[in-house]
Amino acid sequence: MKQQLKYDIMEVCLLAGKLLLESGAETYRVEDTMMRIAASFGIPQSHSFVTPTGIIFSIETSEPTKTKLIRISERTTDLKKVTMVNRISRKISEGNVTLDEAYEMLMEVKTANLAFSFPIQVLAASISSGCFLIMFQGKWADFIPALAAGGFGFFVLVFFQRLLQIKFFTEFLASMMIGLISLGLVRSGAGTELDKIIIGSVMPLVPGLLITNAVRDLMAGHLLSGLSKGAEAFLTAFAIGSGIAVVLTFL
Repeated sequence: MKQQLKYDIMEVCLLAGKLLLESGAETYRVEDTMMRIAASFGIPQSHSFVTPTGIIFSIETSEPTKTKLIRISERTTDLKKVTMVNRISRKISEGNVTLDEAYEMLMEVKTANLAFSFPIQVLAASISSGCFLIMFQGKWADFIPALAAGGFGFFVLVFFQRLLQIKFFTEFLASMMIGLISLGLVRSGAGTELDKIIIGSVMPLVPGLLITNAVRDLMAGHLLSGLSKGAEAFLTAFAIGSGIAVVLTFL
C-alpha cells in the first residue's frame, strides 16, 4: 500500500471521527466508526483514543506505525450529522464508496448547515418549556408565562454564547434571566406557581444528551471520556442552579 494512500485513509477516518464527536456522538461510536472505515479500506489493524477534546488515531502496517492527533475545540448537538456520517460509514463498509468519494461526502456533511434558524430554535424552546410545565403537573394558566420565560432564556443563552464564548457564564446568565422573568410574571399576577414555571423554563438548558453519553461511556469502560462529560454536565447543572438561586435570594 502506497504511503500517500495510507495518509488519505487516515484523513478520512479522522474527518469522520471529528464530525461525530463535534456533533455529540458517543465515544464508542466515534472509535468504532473510525476503525471500521480503516478496515474497509484495507487496514485491519488500527487504534483510536478519543476524548471530548481530541482524537488520536494510528494505523499499523508493515512499515512504522503512523499516528495523528487532531484537536476538538467546539462541541454541539447535531444528531442529523451523526446519522449522515453513520450512513456514509455503512456505504464504505459495504464497498459501495471509494476513498475519494467518501472524503467528498464527509466534506459535504462538514460544510452543510443543518441547524434550524435561530427564530425556530427560540420558538421550539418556548413551546417545550410550556409543555414541560404541564408535564410537571403545572397549571394551564402558567403555560404562557413558562413559554415566555423559556423562550427568552434560550434567546439570552444563544446571544451571549456568541459574545462570551464561555459556556458556564452564558448558562448562568440565561438561567438568571429565566428566574427574573418568572418572578416578575408571578408578582405581576400573570403567573401563579413560581417553582413550576422555573422548572419548565430551564429544561431546554438541561444537558440531557451530555448526561446520557457520560453514563453510556462509563458503562462501556471509557472512563476518561465519561468523567469528562460528566464534569461538563455537572458544571452546566451548577450554572443553571446558581442563576436561579441568585434570583430566589431576592424573595
